[in-house]
Amino acid sequence: MTSRRLPGKTRTRCMMAALALLLACGCASASAARPGDDETRKSALTHAQSRDADERLAAFTVLMKVGRQEDLPLVQFHLFDEDDRVRDTAEAAIWAIWSRSGDAATDRLFVQGVEQMRDGRLKMAVDTFSQVIAARPDFTEAWNKRATIYFLLGEDELSLKDCDEVLRRNPQHFGVLAGYGQIYLRKGELQRALDYFEQAIAINPNMTGVQASIDALRELMVKRGRRFI
Repeated sequence: MTSRRLPGKTRTRCMMAALALLLACGCASASAARPGDDETRKSALTHAQSRDADERLAAFTVLMKVGRQEDLPLVQFHLFDEDDRVRDTAEAAIWAIWSRSGDAATDRLFVQGVEQMRDGRLKMAVDTFSQVIAARPDFTEAWNKRATIYFLLGEDELSLKDCDEVLRRNPQHFGVLAGYGQIYLRKGELQRALDYFEQAIAINPNMTGVQASIDALRELMVKRGRRFI
């Protein structure tokens, strides 16, 4: 596939959607566990399987605060829920769970990095997430946040290295799969970008920015003579 960049409005539309996704996904925050959370969590897990959409919605709202890594398969299943409110809340719960390391000191440092990132203090945030990674290299989301910042700073190769660390630890991380797509889109590697975007959307079909990028890329590639089944 040609490595030429997307022309004009098409490329701009893809990149705007990509940047919006990065900023949205890059600002999830962690919250510390509290006494009694375990019973609350168990109740939420039960209600998450209810036939009533309002009960499922309430359950995932609770899991945003108290959910654990082992709850992720159930939460991810509901990214395909028939109710759009439940799908959105399940996605928010996933980001919240990913953003909790299980260690209070690490989580405080992580939140500091997220705040720096939100405020646009990107180089400070890189340093903060690097401290988190040095202390807890198994904390996947610290790698993802640093990858996001490197992307925003234009450091694509550094971002790709951190994306590799994320995917090695969490192959279901739809955010980092979309991140690969954004990087390769900026590099002009359109087919590779499309492949990663499609992997991301297969796991989480609710990312409208990613779907917009897929649609724009497929439209462009059809115009260039590429056929899709």
